[in-house]
Amino acid sequence: MPRYTVHVRGEWLAVPCQDAQLTVGWLGREAVRRYIKNKPDNGGFASVDDVHFLVRRCKGLGLLDNGDRLEVALEDNEFVEVVIEGDAMSPDFIPSQPEGVYLYSKYREPEKYIDLDGDSLTTEDLVNLGKGHYKIKLTPTAEKRVQKSREVIDSIIEEKTVVYGITTGFGKFARTVIPINKLQELQVNLVRSHSSGVGKPLIPERCRMLLALRINVLAKGYSGISLETLKQVIEMFNASCLPYVPEKGTVGASGDLAPLSHLALGLIGEGKMWSPKSGWADAKYVLEAHGLKPVILKPKEGLALINGTQMITSLGCEAIERASAIARQADIVAALTLEVLKGTTKAFDTDIHALRPHRGQIEVAFRFRSLLDSDHHPSEIAESHRFCDRVQDAYTLRCCPQVHGVVNDTIAFVKNIITIELNSATDNPMVFASRGETISGGNFHGEYPAKALDYLAIGIHELAAISERRIERLCNPSLSELPAFLVAEGGLNSGFMIAHCTAAALVSENKALCHPSSVDSLSTSAATEDHVSMGGWAARKALRVIEHVEQVLAIELLAACQGIEFLRPLKTTTPLEKVYDLVRSVVRPWIKDRFMAPDIEAAHRLLLEQKVWEVAAPYIEKYRMEHIPESRPLSPTAFSLKFLHKKSTKIPETEDL
Repeated sequence: MPRYTVHVRGEWLAVPCQDAQLTVGWLGREAVRRYIKNKPDNGGFASVDDVHFLVRRCKGLGLLDNGDRLEVALEDNEFVEVVIEGDAMSPDFIPSQPEGVYLYSKYREPEKYIDLDGDSLTTEDLVNLGKGHYKIKLTPTAEKRVQKSREVIDSIIEEKTVVYGITTGFGKFARTVIPINKLQELQVNLVRSHSSGVGKPLIPERCRMLLALRINVLAKGYSGISLETLKQVIEMFNASCLPYVPEKGTVGASGDLAPLSHLALGLIGEGKMWSPKSGWADAKYVLEAHGLKPVILKPKEGLALINGTQMITSLGCEAIERASAIARQADIVAALTLEVLKGTTKAFDTDIHALRPHRGQIEVAFRFRSLLDSDHHPSEIAESHRFCDRVQDAYTLRCCPQVHGVVNDTIAFVKNIITIELNSATDNPMVFASRGETISGGNFHGEYPAKALDYLAIGIHELAAISERRIERLCNPSLSELPAFLVAEGGLNSGFMIAHCTAAALVSENKALCHPSSVDSLSTSAATEDHVSMGGWAARKALRVIEHVEQVLAIELLAACQGIEFLRPLKTTTPLEKVYDLVRSVVRPWIKDRFMAPDIEAAHRLLLEQKVWEVAAPYIEKYRMEHIPESRPLSPTAFSLKFLHKKSTKIPETEDL
């Protein structure tokens, strides 16, 4: 018998249907009838006949025709909403789809797996898990470690040993011994009481990352979770059943308790949960729709699910990957701006940077040489001003290797810390199977990722700060020798005037966001947790800073391409022409004023998807192969052949260059 889960005014109702020939309108009326029946005041309605409603899918929010037959319009066990005419949204209404979830309208269940062992997860792996590219399975070694760890917990219970968090209360209640018959209730109470976060829920990609990372930590075998429970959690991840996790509420020690508790709450079938199939619904209904059962917590398992730095670290992984992507593309955008402003390539000479051999600086200078005028890639624009009387350029052009370079080195430093954190046990207490004991410690403290992500925000911001100054030079006719604000008929048209203001506003906002959150600490839990990291805010604001950097560079990319229009018919180098062609494939030249925000968003999307890097990278790598002896090792920030292989990008032949 088909069954549908229907959302009516905040209530979820299971509606069986004995006849698939019945219509969508019947389903809506039956759901409203059941809603009215369950309400003491009949929900404010005299009868079902008084209710006018629309019915829509939870997945994608598509409206349904009340006259369509259910067997045609809906799948068995599908989630739908009844929207009653005249209803106003309540402030606590949770929409059936989170922000940005349009990306999930094309969600396809992955076929490939990543094996998790708790020791070898990378930032790239975690981001790909967040995007839904892989399912998860444990390695045999990890399974054995988890089993041995659980045996220690079972022994503690059997012997009635007093151990923190297993047979005692938590925090200030650590000295309160809990009766054996209430140990399971203790774990459920822990999860419920600690689910105290506020704010918007994490988007599906970030919740998937959070859940995947917690699974990876549990796979290390120091948490005491049972293999049965861990496999249940993995099944939920693989079905993309994602709990409602508010983004605010963690102080980053003892771990990310509030967000991880919300994560665990969904796993035990309470609170809200989201899946591509259901949208937001009560967790028990979402799990049931996927043929899954809620986790029944055993002693220590609630604590095992919520104690760690995985919120900070998972968001930090996204920050690292996005920072890496925009940092290398910033070199390409800046090189294009230098061409438009008729700058010189002399400041990127190999010998200059050999005298100050920071790895990031050397790599950025190399990228500039590989993109700008040379025997390898001649530029007609560069040739047009070869004999001008200009001796040197402004710092925003000349010092790109020094400024962009330290950003690359900052990213490498932070990535090392985040990668270690990814594969670290951050529970308390730790369960050491080899010693047959548990030990209380402080690995849950988020100071490492908090400090690192504060540093990342400060470092990556400089790309926006220097980019905004280059936008000023492009728009200012006294500095660029181009039309004011890069548009013809200035006065009638304003061109890039306010786009530059937007860039300035974002840079100014970043200055406040770059104040380190980890310099703050507030004592919590009756002074038992008397120093905290504030790493959750460090991670969230780092992501916001990076987004602003991407948007500022998107504006510079558009401005540089617009500047090229005023230098035609002259052409720049082949790789930079390819970048220009890419931009023009989504944004047409600016002939007269038009709605600019969509153009900025289109350029931002190119940077987010690393399209700018993809078109320029083959030329950079070709240049590298012809200028660096094979015996000389590349710097850690150098271009990765692995990236080319994964993207299946063809390196152009010599004649194409």
